[in-house]
Amino acid sequence: MKSKKLSEKIIKTFKINGFVLSEPDILLDSEYIIQRSGENFRRSIVTFENEDGKLMCLRPDLTVASCIKFLEKKSKSKIYYSGQAYRRTGKGGSDLINDQLGIEILGSKNKVQDDFKVIKTILNCAKRIKEKKIKVKVGDIGLFKRLIHTLDMPERWKLRLIRHFWRPKYFEELLSRLEKNSDIDSVTFDTDKKRFHEMKKMKQDNVIAGRSISEILKRFDKKIKDPRSFSEGKQIAKIIRSFLKINCKLSHLNRRLLDFTKRNKLKKNIFKELKSIQNLKNLKHEVIFITNFGRNIEYYTGIVFEIFVGKKEIARGGRYDDLLKSLGAKKNIQAVGAAINLNNL
Repeated sequence: MKSKKLSEKIIKTFKINGFVLSEPDILLDSEYIIQRSGENFRRSIVTFENEDGKLMCLRPDLTVASCIKFLEKKSKSKIYYSGQAYRRTGKGGSDLINDQLGIEILGSKNKVQDDFKVIKTILNCAKRIKEKKIKVKVGDIGLFKRLIHTLDMPERWKLRLIRHFWRPKYFEELLSRLEKNSDIDSVTFDTDKKRFHEMKKMKQDNVIAGRSISEILKRFDKKIKDPRSFSEGKQIAKIIRSFLKINCKLSHLNRRLLDFTKRNKLKKNIFKELKSIQNLKNLKHEVIFITNFGRNIEYYTGIVFEIFVGKKEIARGGRYDDLLKSLGAKKNIQAVGAAINLNNL
């Protein structure tokens, strides 16, 4: 870990704000992660076999490890942690160790209040770290989802764009296909139908890649019934690209969104749920809102943010209301958290 004195300052701030220590397991069942987490983790986890030949992994992420501990009823709902996350960088297979101090509110009862609590607590830590200008970059994955659901296009395209928003390069390929109305070919369509009928015979609560068989069948059913022809793709792609260019001070956000909806003849109220974002106006620091933001982690579902001290990013976090269900909970559990990367201090 980095400076013990610095860590103690941060932990003291966590405790003052009501967070209780949790110690997530370092070793996790890799199949558990592979089946229930996103592609990012599948590519980056550090795996090995234990004495029984079982494939294990070092925790790739302390948020995921904290969620697992919470689901095992081994931690409180408002926790802090101190530890290391282990991932492969993808560059020559070398390993990356991140020293982290973080907080999580698992089973969040009040989205707006808890989002602000997490960001404010991390900002209080930032003020203890260095006497430099502090800046917050923020986005909201939920705004993108609301835009996509509002646009008049086949359901299969909505599912694709939302599913792959966190993969910018592939997402751009999808927009290019959408512009050209280049859709699934007949062979793939027939394969989907065959797979649909095969999966109907499987046990419905089995989990594949974080989704139950019943959930996958619902998606397949929508894809199969969806119309194959769609001629407005070019205009829809233009609207999406325009939305993803919004980058402004938080004080200008309402005007920018209103201009966007008017220009594209959209409903005025599609972006009405902005309470967590607007609440940040109460901060004394510079806050920049970026629509094309928070796309590096698959599990985020709402507000996402990064905090900078000077030019260095020292912390990031966000809301992840779907993650605990993908890790085995019976239903979605609201949650929000953030981690300080001590390696960047």
